[in-house]
Amino acid sequence: MAKKNKKTWKEMSPAARAGFVVIGIGQVALMLAAQRDISKRPAAQINGPKAAWRVAALINFIGPMGYFILGRKRPGARLGAAK
Repeated sequence: MAKKNKKTWKEMSPAARAGFVVIGIGQVALMLAAQRDISKRPAAQINGPKAAWRVAALINFIGPMGYFILGRKRPGARLGAAK
């Protein structure tokens, strides 16, 4: 089985480095936005326990996106809710 040839930071092109930085900043920003929303939002407006969503929001892009899509209750989502 052949070893994968991994590049070090110095071996990467400037465009690849910039891409990693942009993706990293985006990931951190999304995680911070999810953590802030969890802190500010009442538990009654969150599907499931807040502590579980806090931990899940730490998982790369998947956790915060999962929280924003599945974790927050949407107003008027219940049957018969006033519009």
